[in-house]
Amino acid sequence: MSRMQESVEVAVPVEAAYEQWCRVSAFPRFMSGVEEVVPGPSGTVHWVARVDGVQREFDTEVTERIPGERIAWRSVDGADQCGVATFHALGEGRTRIMLQLDHTPHGVVDLIGDRLGFVAHQVHRCLQDFKQHVEGPARAA
Repeated sequence: MSRMQESVEVAVPVEAAYEQWCRVSAFPRFMSGVEEVVPGPSGTVHWVARVDGVQREFDTEVTERIPGERIAWRSVDGADQCGVATFHALGEGRTRIMLQLDHTPHGVVDLIGDRLGFVAHQVHRCLQDFKQHVEGPARAA
């Protein structure tokens, strides 16, 4: 299993950052690599993502939710991964988001991509995309 840890500071209050993070169906509009996210009837979420030209589909479920503080998830089908995002108030209208993602590469292509840091780079890009989205003038309501 490969563990990635990243953080980003955003210029919005912690509640706004958390709320936007929980709106997963909006991720394809601004997050590179995420093609489709569909919430399911039983609380699962179906993801279609493309990492370095390889399309992956998987389902996740939320395993822990503390509003404004923490959300954790794990895959239930498809990709073998789990993660947690925590939200830390830094003062007037600023938040640090800390993301930890554990991912098990499958097959030779995944293993090579993981060893070369492609997955970690994608995670970093996704956090930067989220930062631009949540701080942008056209923030989702």
